[in-house]
Amino acid sequence: MSDVHLPTVLEAILFGAGRSMSVEELAELLEKSQAEVQSALQDLQATIRRRRDSALQLSDVAGRWIFEVRPSLSPHLPESFRADIPQRLLPAAALIAYHQPMAQSQLVDMLGQRAYDHVRDLARTGLIDRRRDGLTRRLTTTRRFAEYFGCPEVEYRKVRTWFREEAAKMGLTSAQLAASLAPDEQLTISEFSDEEVAESETLEAEE
Repeated sequence: MSDVHLPTVLEAILFGAGRSMSVEELAELLEKSQAEVQSALQDLQATIRRRRDSALQLSDVAGRWIFEVRPSLSPHLPESFRADIPQRLLPAAALIAYHQPMAQSQLVDMLGQRAYDHVRDLARTGLIDRRRDGLTRRLTTTRRFAEYFGCPEVEYRKVRTWFREEAAKMGLTSAQLAASLAPDEQLTISEFSDEEVAESETLEAEE
């Protein structure tokens, strides 16, 4: 191993693992200091960013590192290749991320009755948490969501901020962003109303 650069070794380990790994875990595995591993990971991340037409990105998700397909390429992948997450579920996932904590009833207002099936399937894939809140359910994103979308944060408020910033960079509203993630579905999605914004703020205040 002494003849191989540490970033190269880390690239092989993370690619082969197929899951997120912490600096502590990698340091113990390689018998290196955490500082060495952290520095090598950052070098590797910078190297991958410089690669032209790379399909992968190396993401730091709340201290855990993972290789993943760049989100911009997700719509071009066959559904069977998308980490078991069908394209039809991505709009609902994006809306939840953008507006969380989101009442399931609000998602139904935006997507129609299909939202019930989407929430159930997203929960099964581990992308969202759903918690009973009166007559509806309160929806938030999970660590798996952050890893899948390449978000550097895990806590739902920070995920929401990151998601909104990404949408703003593209000049898209939440509904437009959601529709763009599933172009084959040709969705018509209602925008979030002022009343729904107030309802989300109430859900967050009640925590």
